[in-house]
Amino acid sequence: MTTNTEVRTIYRLSSVAPTPEAMFDVFDAATLDERGADVHFPELIGVPAVYITCGMEIDEAAWCAPMARTTGIAVTENVRRTAAVLLLAVDATVYGIGCDQGYRLIPDHLKDKRFGLSFVIRQMDPAMIRGVVSKSLGHARTDIALVPGGAPVPLLGIRDHSRIVRSLGGYLDGVPLTRSRYARGKAVSAQGGCGLKIALGIEPGELLSDLRTITAICHEDAPHPELEFIDRIAPVGDPSTLEALERTLDDRLGLTGGERIAISVPFDHHEAYTEATTYLTRINSTEARRSDSFDLCYVLERARLAPSGRRLAVLREGTVTLARDRRGGAGEMLAVTNALSWLEAEVSLGPLRFFLLDGEWYEVGATYVEECRAAVTAMLCRSPSITLPTWNDDEHEKAYNNRVADERPGWLCLDTKNITNPLRRKDQVEICDLLTPDGTLVLVKRASASGPLSHLFQQARVAVELLQESARARSDFTAKVARLSQDQYVLPKDFTPSRIVLAIQLRNRESLTPESLFGFSQITVVQTVKALLARGVTVEVTGIPEGGADPIPDTSHHAHISAGAPC
Repeated sequence: MTTNTEVRTIYRLSSVAPTPEAMFDVFDAATLDERGADVHFPELIGVPAVYITCGMEIDEAAWCAPMARTTGIAVTENVRRTAAVLLLAVDATVYGIGCDQGYRLIPDHLKDKRFGLSFVIRQMDPAMIRGVVSKSLGHARTDIALVPGGAPVPLLGIRDHSRIVRSLGGYLDGVPLTRSRYARGKAVSAQGGCGLKIALGIEPGELLSDLRTITAICHEDAPHPELEFIDRIAPVGDPSTLEALERTLDDRLGLTGGERIAISVPFDHHEAYTEATTYLTRINSTEARRSDSFDLCYVLERARLAPSGRRLAVLREGTVTLARDRRGGAGEMLAVTNALSWLEAEVSLGPLRFFLLDGEWYEVGATYVEECRAAVTAMLCRSPSITLPTWNDDEHEKAYNNRVADERPGWLCLDTKNITNPLRRKDQVEICDLLTPDGTLVLVKRASASGPLSHLFQQARVAVELLQESARARSDFTAKVARLSQDQYVLPKDFTPSRIVLAIQLRNRESLTPESLFGFSQITVVQTVKALLARGVTVEVTGIPEGGADPIPDTSHHAHISAGAPC
């Protein structure tokens, strides 16, 4: 059956002129000669293009000799690997499309590192994310989350002011590409990081149309509101700050010990890292050092030998080659990276903290205040699914909760109706103040300072954690609900909450707004919402009117609010 599209990984190349000559100069001539590559200049596409193809033969697979020694049986099998890469200039933009091992022929420093990510945060459905690769500043750790069926952004736990997302995969939200025209209602997926893995048209006209559409989306569309936080953490761009950071790190590299310098796998090479068995490191030398893993001590030693002011430069110019086998021939190479991209370093300039990650500098906490404000605003500016009546000044909390339950059909008051703490049988835990007919936990608190709200937020986290993790807590809670409601309200024995409402009345303040909420509470509520969303529980925050106003009727709609969602 003839197909109209093929899944390809495309790269956007920076600083490459849209001419055949400039595109050919992208490639290393020695590498092309070593691999016996053929160079083509296709005319059918209708735009300037260069097409490189080659095949790499290995007479004996790497496993043959070791297995012969193990088994006493000599077997020789050859290996053939192929590579092709098409560079084409679409208007003023140069794109590279790799086939098989072809993407390895494109130098890493020419690839726009945020191209694929820039596209997907503008077109991906934030409720159907299938994969994320991210890092947290200061941890030298790569986190990879895979959800084949798709999951909403909050469940992945990546909304963090210190977490850098570099790859995102999932389903696209109605992109007018060739695959969409032929998919007949089926979801179209993509993976975006440095490159963009997506189905592209095979016919020249359809391929060019797809690339122009992708270009327009990246230049003209705004990021999806639920994904725009990914763009907020950007590398440091101020020239004077960058100069100070590089000078400080260069001086530190001249000392022994490698203080506050750790190994960090480059963003786009975690797959090669898991497959590699040999590392060839060449820094300020004509010879490469072979090792079984990345050797941080050797890299720092080579940098220390360089003159002051040149230490960072020799790391940028130095290379680390990952290979499948110790022989490290062309056919066994998995990736060639610059040595600096393997280091995560911390540098402070006065009270400001910065991290070097994947060759770029980031300020720790640069977006912290902005993220907190955005999250609090999102929580408080939407209409909640549940509204509560006024709470009179002389009315105690338990009396108020009982009144709400009496006025709302099917609601159950659980204020002070505690269950046994499974960690200590003498202690009691209050799960919620009110339970709605659809199983929503409603926690109520009146506060004139941040202390009571901190207790409220912690109660919400404890309640969810106990009900999700403890069979004893679930059994006690569902039994108590059945008994108190005289079996009119029967929860499933394996009940866990999917939604929590935090209902707050601020004493002596007009209403609950981002401006009226205590500063400390703004931080703790954001932390609470993030923690609960990561456990699959949606959270709403609503205000309770104070004193003499008329009661506000309940509403029947259910608008789930995610932390950081727009107003």
